[in-house]
Amino acid sequence: MDALIKNIQAAGVQKVISVGFDLPSSEYCRSLAEKYPCVYFTAGLHPTELKNYAHGDIEKIEKLAAHEKCVAIGEIGLDYHYPDTDKPLQREVFLSQLNLASKLNLPVQIHSRDCAEDTLNILKEYAPKLTAGGLLHCYSYSVEIAMEIEKLGFHFSFGGTSTYSGSKKARRTIAALNIDRFMTETDSPYLAPKSKQGVFPNTPESIPEIALNIAEIRGVSLEQAAEQIWQNAHTLFKKLN
Repeated sequence: MDALIKNIQAAGVQKVISVGFDLPSSEYCRSLAEKYPCVYFTAGLHPTELKNYAHGDIEKIEKLAAHEKCVAIGEIGLDYHYPDTDKPLQREVFLSQLNLASKLNLPVQIHSRDCAEDTLNILKEYAPKLTAGGLLHCYSYSVEIAMEIEKLGFHFSFGGTSTYSGSKKARRTIAALNIDRFMTETDSPYLAPKSKQGVFPNTPESIPEIALNIAEIRGVSLEQAAEQIWQNAHTLFKKLN
């Protein structure tokens, strides 16, 4: 991990948010944030990681979220991709964590796959409560849905898949968003960008390529895009410092 952090910094990435997807991973992300000054973290229960969900888990996430370097509740949301999906449980846990974020005045980091309508309806309902905002990560739905979500005050992040010419929805959305709404991510260790296709693991060393792709789509310099992304991240994640 020491070598990875050095490589990330050498690539010009100054801060990293390590994302939790269940209790053990959220606790691990906290340990990374405590060890490395450049690392922050999120704590949350991912919709496809609920097999071991138990009463009291939300309270444990709340305790993790009190940490000075926990910048958001996440990764949370809905995922209808798999045939054995327990939709009622996903919804229950998602709403519980949205309420937790509202209570703690923290942003949410949202995962949404194959469930655009349900996600949009929930966000419309909860947006007034989520005064700290939120982020749709690895956004892949239509521009039209993005515009609806943007009206609710949410941000969007784009990873390695957005660098592929075939990712038309993501690329159109990057072009259409207001400049204060987009960020970069790697979804490490997955979703390597075009130059690293097939490489595993993908790491935050890929961020410059993803940022350059956004710059090219927006018709600005890499420096301008990087500065805007930096500002956007600090606007949403207030605990970054």
